Amino acid sequence: MAQPALTRPKWKACGNGNGGLPWKEARQIAAETVVPSFPEAIFDVTDPLYGAIGDGSTDNTDAFRAAIEDCSSQGGGHVVVPKGIYSTGAIHLLNDVDFHLEDGAVLQFNANADNFPLVLTRYEGIECMNHSPMIYAYGQSNIALTGSGILDALGTRPWNRGNDRAGILEPLVAAGVPPEERIVPDYGQLRSTFVEPYNCTNVLIQGVTLRQSQFWQMHPTLCRNVTVDDVTTGGTTNSNTDGCNPESCDHVVIRDCTLDAHDDCIAIKSGRDDDGRRVNTPSENIVIFGCSFQGPWGGITCGSEMSGGIRNVYAYNVQTYGTSIRYMLYVKSNTRRGGYATNLNLDSFRGDNLLNGWGFAQMDYNGQTGDYLPLFQDWKLSNMNGDSAPWVFHFRGLVNDHILGFNVRGSAFTGIADPADQYSYVDDINFDDVTINGEPVSS
Repeated sequence: MAQPALTRPKWKACGNGNGGLPWKEARQIAAETVVPSFPEAIFDVTDPLYGAIGDGSTDNTDAFRAAIEDCSSQGGGHVVVPKGIYSTGAIHLLNDVDFHLEDGAVLQFNANADNFPLVLTRYEGIECMNHSPMIYAYGQSNIALTGSGILDALGTRPWNRGNDRAGILEPLVAAGVPPEERIVPDYGQLRSTFVEPYNCTNVLIQGVTLRQSQFWQMHPTLCRNVTVDDVTTGGTTNSNTDGCNPESCDHVVIRDCTLDAHDDCIAIKSGRDDDGRRVNTPSENIVIFGCSFQGPWGGITCGSEMSGGIRNVYAYNVQTYGTSIRYMLYVKSNTRRGGYATNLNLDSFRGDNLLNGWGFAQMDYNGQTGDYLPLFQDWKLSNMNGDSAPWVFHFRGLVNDHILGFNVRGSAFTGIADPADQYSYVDDINFDDVTINGEPVSS
């Protein structure tokens, strides 16, 4: 079989004046983020040794597993799925395996819950044992999901349901039950994410299309060196189908993606409440560029699961398309969640027809309270442009916990229904060359 058309991502030229990342820190993060590479060996899932059949009905779970195990045990390479429609259960990636979907390959994840065994996962920031995500890896290195094929999760709907985190998981956390004993099916049902590398290093998700997700679409968790490149998501109206949610990850690059989400497009997270503080791992050193967003909530969102903290985020050259979103930047926590969101940097955004405003931050999310004051500090926005929104910025700190340092420069907002921004308990607000409806905004 011919070598698949596999390309290792090449970073865009960086530097002022050439359309590249405008921050040296972001360029350094991108350069340091290791992209996996693989031997040239090909493992064709339709080889009689494995026996995958792309007829839309044969269950290929065992065939895919055997090809992945052989590829990893023989030193790595590319497990290739040719054109066809393949019914399957969970696909678990192993060390040094690129799972590659050729053009015309469609994976239809099926309704057999037994094909999705219990694995360690994080459900809305709490570790537990739940049915496997459709694509999963735990503790692996040098792994990839690539190609131009389609992954479809519609068939998982009969078992992939449930959202009662507060009733199922939170009592187990309060009782001190360890994660490996928080067995979700013993207490009810909670949805599984679509693509979730967990505690992995050197991860690539490239070129594929995800559709009909039942929950969060991409959810790298506790990983280092994650690249999400040229991925398309969407085709679902299910709630909480965020596009890409890196959680407690270090060195993440999300580039050139088209994210249609029925919630937040990119939501950066780091664990929920006491369980997030137990794990105590931030999301940090995250670079986002060249992406297009469509969805009803945030474009770049931090939280609300941020108990481990979020820092050093750089987002560049982002725009909305189609049905617009509520906020380009949305930061949310409360005194039960705690955590921090510091050193957030956004440049060259275009957002039109926003449903609410450009930026919204709140320390009172969902009215939940506790003893952990969140820290919101050092946010810089530049070259923001767009037309038509009810307002621009609404930020809500707390009387005993102010938002510290908000800077906007070189930005113009037009078609704003209410040009009077709202700030509660926000210190050090600075505007430089910013207009709303053509009128200058003063610091």
